[in-house]
Amino acid sequence: MDLRAFKQQLKPYRAILGFDYGSKRLGVAVSDLLWTIATPQKTIFRSTIEEDLKRIKQLIEEKEVGGIIYGLPLQMNGEEGEIAEEVRKFANIVFENTNLPFAFWDERLSSKAMENFLIKEVDMSRKKRKNILDSSSAGYILQGVLDALRYL
Repeated sequence: MDLRAFKQQLKPYRAILGFDYGSKRLGVAVSDLLWTIATPQKTIFRSTIEEDLKRIKQLIEEKEVGGIIYGLPLQMNGEEGEIAEEVRKFANIVFENTNLPFAFWDERLSSKAMENFLIKEVDMSRKKRKNILDSSSAGYILQGVLDALRYL
């Protein structure tokens, strides 16, 4: 669904969950209840889909989530590849198990942008960057959505 339709389906005062999808790790960020700021939360190390869903449902309950944003890894020419297809499949599985509205956000270069920020602005070591890059990327993706929602 597009962002306008996503916003219309959101209930007020419910957080938005942001995911930076990976086959091995899932970066997680969450918004505040007024949809103004995204905060990186953690990285879920993927195992079985059942275990992943259990962790996601726990987050949904803990953070009072009303909708989910998935970073969609488009190719540089704007087309979708295999990973984008995986993200769409994953989003549909989560929807079937949570019934929460969801949308996608172009995540091209989000990980690179966050890595550059962590190197240049924070002067963070490679080891520390590795531990927070996925959740920081999810935060970057979700903040882009929150900023866009203000104008819809």
